[in-house]
Order: sequence, then structure tokens, then C-alpha cells
Amino acid sequence: MKPRGVSSLFSLALVGAAACGGDGAQAPAAEEPASPGCRDATLPSAALYRVCFPQSWNGDLVIYAHGYVSADEPLALPDDQVGGQSISAVVNGLGYAYATTSYRANGLIADRAVDDVAELVEELRRRFQPDPTRTFVVGVSEGGLVAALAAERRPAIVNGALAACGPIGDFTAQVDYFGDFRVLFDYFFPGIIPGNPLDVPDSVRAQWDARYAPAVAAALDADPASALALLTVAGAPHTDADLPSTTATVLAALWYDVFALPDATRRLGGQPFDNTGRIYQGSADDAAMNAGVARVATDAVARAGLGAFETSGNLAAPVVTLHTTGDPVVPAGQSVRYGEKVAAAGAGALLEQRTVDRYGHCAFQPSELLDAFAAMIQRATAAARID
Repeated sequence: MKPRGVSSLFSLALVGAAACGGDGAQAPAAEEPASPGCRDATLPSAALYRVCFPQSWNGDLVIYAHGYVSADEPLALPDDQVGGQSISAVVNGLGYAYATTSYRANGLIADRAVDDVAELVEELRRRFQPDPTRTFVVGVSEGGLVAALAAERRPAIVNGALAACGPIGDFTAQVDYFGDFRVLFDYFFPGIIPGNPLDVPDSVRAQWDARYAPAVAAALDADPASALALLTVAGAPHTDADLPSTTATVLAALWYDVFALPDATRRLGGQPFDNTGRIYQGSADDAAMNAGVARVATDAVARAGLGAFETSGNLAAPVVTLHTTGDPVVPAGQSVRYGEKVAAAGAGALLEQRTVDRYGHCAFQPSELLDAFAAMIQRATAAARID
């Protein structure tokens, strides 16, 4: 999961030429040749899409699943470019066709994004000749969840997936991580952010970058002991003496409380966070903290609705996961939990898990991403031979 712009971390890690330019969202004609270049169009679901074919196509297709975009932003294709480098150009440079979609909406959309990915594959098969031989899904952050769900739920179209830094192990726990961060921040730093997890004023979102994020950073700087206690109790990655990473962690987690949890409440028809029975530990006075922290009861319908975003571990195609150990947005335990799910489902042979000892959300080096991608291709090829 992530706000717009973090997806560029993936493009930073891929080295290639500038992106192909789209030719506009024109109504596609049937049975076009898969000739080199990029085309933009719209799916029946109203999701935008782009497809780019290389000069020499190996017959396989890579679909890029982007991460979280704030629900109030306009629908757009992910613009994952930094300094003239793009995911599409690197994928094409490896000989693969590249495609991506905006999904049909922004915000909490991973479950329906899987349908959009499937619809994209069907559209490309209808529109272009020849059909892709194999299809792989590569996703980061919320897109990592899309990739894992696609490998579980769409076996007819997905031959392999790379799920990077996604909330793939326990989505309910991910929602609670953000909610816990807010109530704990309010306990240690009262009065800095108006409202609460159930009621975030529009003015907070409108002035987040200009007013409230700087106020949070100043409060952390003024009281490093409370800042450390906050991270310890919330279970967020940190080092005792690294205040810059502390500030980055707190701001990243609070961004999701301010922007994503209200969106989730709208999408689910109720408030999904719950801490009524939570016992918080790790402060100088846990009894006082547990007595003083705000308690939030979930709406049962909303809590149950989180099931649409939960993986099962019942893999139908090979998956490689990639996670940094110090991820402040999607804790690395999400990948650990996914491994447990897959093992319990008896699908362990289809899963390879990789970790990088580093702080940051989706903070991978080029070789780490490309090696994980190569491992996914290798596993998919081996699985096809066995079949």
C-alpha cells in the first residue's frame, strides 16, 4: 500500500530507456498485430490501460500492478518514471510485452483490481495477435496484494507473480496497524492532529502537507522519548538514535490513517478498525497507556468485508515475495504470515520468499528486484515443465 509517488521506487530500481508514449485512449480495433510501441485505451470496467510491445517480443506478457493511490485523486495510469527511466522500457528491453492499468477506481481497490487485471488480459488477447504465451503479474505495495490474489484466484491467466512489499499475510492486521498508530500517536502527542480514526476532518487532509505533517515532525523532534515509545508500542521498525527514520515512519503510517482509513470506511460501509481488546505494551507505564488510549469498536459488517482482501495461501501459480526487514508501512511480518498460510494450504513448493535487510517501504536495489523477477520466471518455467 502507498500514496501516489511511492510506485516510482520500483522504477528507480529498474534501469532502462525512457517510457513509450501512448497514442491516446482511442477505441481499439480487433485483431491488431502486436507491433512495437505503446497504446492507451479503456477497459469495459472504465479502468484505463496501457500496453507496450518491444521490438523483438518473446511472446510473454508482464502486467504491472501499482500501489495505493488516494481515493480523491483523479484516475490515471501509473507514471512510474524517474529521470527518464521507466518500468515499461525495462520490461520491453528484456523482451516482454508490458501492460498496466489504473484499476477502475483509486483507494481501497485490491479485490476489484484483480478483476481489472483479468479483464486487461482478456482485452489484450482479443485486441492483439498473437496472444501472449504466458502472463506474469508484478506488484508493489497494494499492487503486491493484487499480484498475490491474482496468483490465487485467476489460475487461468496468471503463470507467475512477484509480490513486493505488500500486505499479503493478514490484511485485517494491516488495517489495525494503521489504526493503532493513530490512537497511540494521539496518546503520546495529544492535540497535534484534529479528529480521530473515526472522524478525520476534511481540513486535515487538505492541509496535511502544509500544516499537519510539519507539526507532527516538530512534535517528534521536541520529544524523542515519546517518539521512541510510540514506535516501540506500535511495533514499527526503528533504531533508538535515528530520528529522521522515526519521522519518516510516523508520517508514513499516519498518512494512511488520515487518507486511507476513511476511504476504507466508505468502501466497506462502516469502520473496519478495532482495538477494544488490544493490550498495548512497551511504554514506560503500560497500565496508564492502556487506560488512556482511545478505544475504537469496529462495525461488524465492515470488519467482515475485509475478507475480500485476505489471501488464502492456496496458490495456483508460482509466487516470489520480496520485503525489506525495516518496512515502516507494511511490516515484514506480512510476508512471514503469508509463508505460513501457503504452507498450511500445502502449496509451499510454489512459493519463494526473499527479504532485504534494509529500512524503507519498497526500498529495493535494481539487482534485488531483477533477481526476484528472474526467480519467478524460473519457477514458472519449471512448473510448466512438470505440468
